[in-house]
Amino acid sequence: MFFKKTEMVSPDRALPGRPQQQFALSDRHKVLDAPLVTDVVPEGLEVALFGLGCFWGAEEIFWRMPGVWSTSVGYAGGTTPNPTYDEVCSGMTGHTEAVRVVFDPDEVSYADLVRAFYEVHDPTQGYRQGNDIGTQYRSAIYFFSEEQEKVAREITEGYAPVLQRAGYGAITTEIKPAPTYYYAEDYHQQYLYKNPNGYRCHSATGIKVPV
Repeated sequence: MFFKKTEMVSPDRALPGRPQQQFALSDRHKVLDAPLVTDVVPEGLEVALFGLGCFWGAEEIFWRMPGVWSTSVGYAGGTTPNPTYDEVCSGMTGHTEAVRVVFDPDEVSYADLVRAFYEVHDPTQGYRQGNDIGTQYRSAIYFFSEEQEKVAREITEGYAPVLQRAGYGAITTEIKPAPTYYYAEDYHQQYLYKNPNGYRCHSATGIKVPV
């Protein structure tokens, strides 16, 4: 199992999944009182999608940012359709735990979101964050436009030497076009609002991203 969790599963060996989601989700975000399912985004808002370790603590970071309209957690970047949490944690779906952020670009820029993303986890750890080990904890930026890709790559290129001077290795964050996003089970959504003393991964480097 450890071997499976620390090497990306090939698509031909991934779990088969299922054609439809097998669980219900809440209608409203528990903190922001916006729609939880945001497949239809209101005009003027944009979407960002990040993987940065355990999604419980990661979602909290973003729902606290001014200009963020809604957040949710789910699975992205893998092969298995409509996976379950247990399947993702097995390392046999190829997904990473992800946070979907719907935001108002007039109030918070995509660059601000990317900087926050980098500053709240360690993007040099590969298939892990702290004590959380597995491909589902890998660092990822999934972009929805050429402009988002440009911003993500420019910030990454500027941050890499700062980390290296501080003694860290190369950034392992994958930067790819946004894949299909599968919502996680309802008990994961706004987990730390429901469980204020719940688990938070503390693997941040403490090193600021240069503006």
